[in-house]
Amino acid sequence: MSTIVEQAGAAAEAAAPERALRPPSYWPFVVPALVTVLAVIIFPWLFTIWMSFQEWKVGSPTTFVGLSNYFRLPADPRFVESVGHTLSYTALSVLLPLVLGTFAAVVFHARFPGRGLLRALFIMPMMATPVAIALVWTMMFHPQLGILNYLLSLVGLPPQLWVFHPGTVIPSLVLVETWQWTPLVMLIVLGGIASLPTEPYESAQIDGASTWQMFRYITLPLIMPFLFIAAMIRAIDAIKSFDIIFAITQGGPGSASETINLYLYSVAFVYYDLGYASAIAVVFFALIVALTALLLVLRRRAQWNALGNDT
Repeated sequence: MSTIVEQAGAAAEAAAPERALRPPSYWPFVVPALVTVLAVIIFPWLFTIWMSFQEWKVGSPTTFVGLSNYFRLPADPRFVESVGHTLSYTALSVLLPLVLGTFAAVVFHARFPGRGLLRALFIMPMMATPVAIALVWTMMFHPQLGILNYLLSLVGLPPQLWVFHPGTVIPSLVLVETWQWTPLVMLIVLGGIASLPTEPYESAQIDGASTWQMFRYITLPLIMPFLFIAAMIRAIDAIKSFDIIFAITQGGPGSASETINLYLYSVAFVYYDLGYASAIAVVFFALIVALTALLLVLRRRAQWNALGNDT
């Protein structure tokens, strides 16, 4: 028996150097992915950062200007205004779908006839293309021919200018965003509610808790991680929204709905100032990273608070 063990050990020692010299078998799968990431993500960003230090307009040679493009940003009133529009649009486009999506998830979690059909109808807006949605809502927003003002007239409210007035254009665009992406929040939260244990609800019913109390003290704390995930997805998507805003208002009236994305597009492809546009893109990317990091910190803090309460 010992002879067999010694022979097996000797064979393993003889095969060890051969295995050590053998190249890893996973490289043929890793190298194409690395090349794709470098070509599609890393190189464009490095080139954008390089361009942000240049004064480069289409048809003219590049000139190194250092941080001059970045110093222009705080003094550019149109850029500062676009930052405010972006933040307000993002905040409303996250808050409203979260509230309405959570309410819809609670409603669709209950059992009632036709629940499956209503769920399918509810998620249909998120399946439509943004440009088609923009065209439909543009007709609905029309002050004279739009159906929204007709519906307001039925309840005795005065007509609105919607996207044709600087004071209402951002809320009107948020209405479109909310209509399209509330179903996504509903699906995320509904999955969280479906995974919750039933024991806390049974105990609460025995103690005589109301429906609102069970939602406030049981459902809402338990689905908070799902709400943070939905908020993160919606925030990243809303802060870089372009297609719906451009198709409906193109940043107007004037520049009342011009977000950073639209201003970046104008600087790059209307004024052809590629160096300044690259600086805007770098700052815009930094803003997205900062917002995502803030949401991750808040999510982690909420988890630690929940663990502290459990202990």
